[in-house]
Amino acid sequence: MKLTACSIVFLILLSSCANHNKKILVVMKGGGTADADSKTIVLKDGGGTEEKTIQLNSADKITLTIQKEDGKSTVDISDDGYYLLNGKNDTIIGSFQKYGVPTGSYTTVSQDALKRDIDSLQLLITNNNVSPANRNYFILPYQAAKITNNLEAFMVTPYHRMTSIEKVGDKDPEVYRFWSIKEVRETLEKLKAMTVSKD
Repeated sequence: MKLTACSIVFLILLSSCANHNKKILVVMKGGGTADADSKTIVLKDGGGTEEKTIQLNSADKITLTIQKEDGKSTVDISDDGYYLLNGKNDTIIGSFQKYGVPTGSYTTVSQDALKRDIDSLQLLITNNNVSPANRNYFILPYQAAKITNNLEAFMVTPYHRMTSIEKVGDKDPEVYRFWSIKEVRETLEKLKAMTVSKD
């Protein structure tokens, strides 16, 4: 009887550990590595942008070591969920987006909508009105942010040109789109050029 009770307790503990998942998408320059076993991210001064994913199974807080050419830093991953770690030397900003299958038709954007988009982007690049509740994010270099509890969510990282994701079944995909702050500033200038001044 004692053996059975111990076995049940062991199985409960084992299954509770198995349910703790921390998934970290690392955005970095080319040539870097991300190792789940050593919990170490090595950043290189390569070209382009790469993505590496680390998946860890632990109920405890995990500390990742980031090795850069000019030294080391650490990032703590406390809760379960899907994180984005910015391994680039430029701030990454982003938010939840509604993606769908392209309809083939074009939508006209009003001047009011355009101005709302400009205001929203200006708030985002100055880290104003940014919070997990608003599902928008301002991630400084070599920092991480928890994005969602959904490990199957889609993360569209800076410099990707993806505009749609196919719907699976009757559920809309959960998509988060991220840009470098440089990309957003360029977009802001283009949007401002499309506004019509009222003289």
